[in-house]
Amino acid sequence: MKQVYFDNAATTQVRESVIDSMTEVMKTCYGNASSSHSFGRSSRALIEKSRKTIANFLNVSAGEIIFTSGGTEADNMVLRSAVRDLNVKHIITSKIEHHAVLHTIVHLAKEHDIAISYVNLDENGDIDYSHLETLLQNPNKTLVSLMHVNNEIGNVLDISLAANLCKDYDALFHSDSVQSIGHFKMDLQEIKVDFLAAAAHKFHGPKGVGFAFIRKNSGLKPSIIGGEQERGLRAGTESVHNIVGIAEALKSADNNFDAEHEYVKSLKQYFINTIKKEIPSVTFNGNSGDIVKSTYTLVNVCLPIPPKKAAMLLFQLDLKGIACSKGSACQSGSNQNSHVLTEILNEEDLLKPSIRFSFSIYNTEEEIDYVIDVLQSFIEQ
Repeated sequence: MKQVYFDNAATTQVRESVIDSMTEVMKTCYGNASSSHSFGRSSRALIEKSRKTIANFLNVSAGEIIFTSGGTEADNMVLRSAVRDLNVKHIITSKIEHHAVLHTIVHLAKEHDIAISYVNLDENGDIDYSHLETLLQNPNKTLVSLMHVNNEIGNVLDISLAANLCKDYDALFHSDSVQSIGHFKMDLQEIKVDFLAAAAHKFHGPKGVGFAFIRKNSGLKPSIIGGEQERGLRAGTESVHNIVGIAEALKSADNNFDAEHEYVKSLKQYFINTIKKEIPSVTFNGNSGDIVKSTYTLVNVCLPIPPKKAAMLLFQLDLKGIACSKGSACQSGSNQNSHVLTEILNEEDLLKPSIRFSFSIYNTEEEIDYVIDVLQSFIEQ
């Protein structure tokens, strides 16, 4: 049976160079990085070299990169610490953020009695920047949390505009950038974001490691107590091989950026063109069908299939060896509608199946032809 993996927004295949570098570290550099002997110093050197690699990619100082277990921890670290340590009383976000942000903010509101404001969205899920500016005119200390690239519909935030608005009103700005780091170049000397989250497994690195960018002199205090690791902000013995892996993955993404960006973008455009031709009644959710207004890595399509038949679609795709998702990976096992699509689709379209297909350098046009042929056959059955 043919196997096609079109769920790269959930996680990606690890690059061979990343596997090689991690394997070498596990074999030869197993010292605890907090130890003072040569084994420990070797591990510490690898961690700090990796930190500098990531810092150079973002044009920040190495001390502003804090390694975490992934994007969810990085989001939690920043949001919780901002409320606890920086006197944040008001958080502005949107209703289509990742649950790592939305659920954390709701818990913070219950625990600390902070106010939550949700910025308006247009019919495609784009942020209403005028409304954001209105919400920023709150006298309380405010933090804005808006994701750079939406993981379900691919909409891209004007992150510079959002950051500048926050600075105009003396608000802190956090961006969940899990879907953009490794796929977009970002200069954080130009983009005045205060906090940012990333995860290695979204750009061909290992699972279980990510980082938080925390701008220097932020005032954040430790989130995990028990040691001086990660500038004292996150105690615990560092996972050296994973840290080397995330740095190698980001370095490889940067070194091959132009060619790989164009290749994956061409796959998305081919998918759009082909599915429009073969299934003319298909529609695209959010901006995902617009190669300019959305990320080049995914599309989210609404298919002309009645509800009863739609219930079997993902099962049938899986039987044909096709991996994709009806939303984020966190929601794929749920019977509930995507919270993102619920915000932007009408009731009629919510009854139709919406599927996210996300692409990587390891995909081909032949795979796209196969997937669309399977979709077409299922619709015509």
